[in-house]
Amino acid sequence: MPNDAVVTYEQVDADGLVIAVLSGELDLDRADAIRDSLATAAASSECRYLNVDVGEVTFIDSYALGALVSARNTAASHGVSLTLTSPSQPVRKAIQVTGLNHVFGLPATT
Repeated sequence: MPNDAVVTYEQVDADGLVIAVLSGELDLDRADAIRDSLATAAASSECRYLNVDVGEVTFIDSYALGALVSARNTAASHGVSLTLTSPSQPVRKAIQVTGLNHVFGLPATT
């Protein structure tokens, strides 16, 4: 997976686990690029599980959250499981407020 300014990727194992690391502010300006990058990663033949590390995200708006949902749906259409890992406080709060815990594989209270 190529790394870009929006997402950094790491192929973890031969079983298809890929880790994508997001950092900084996820907002309207970055949301489409994030969605597209994650969708491209999920469509690659070597990806079966896409873990998106959001531990370094300092801000997330509703548009970016929608982009993550869209990327998750695209991944599912390719048979790829997309989950969020290590959610930062802003990400946790946004997910709790919207009730999207189950969509991203997170417990109801994180």
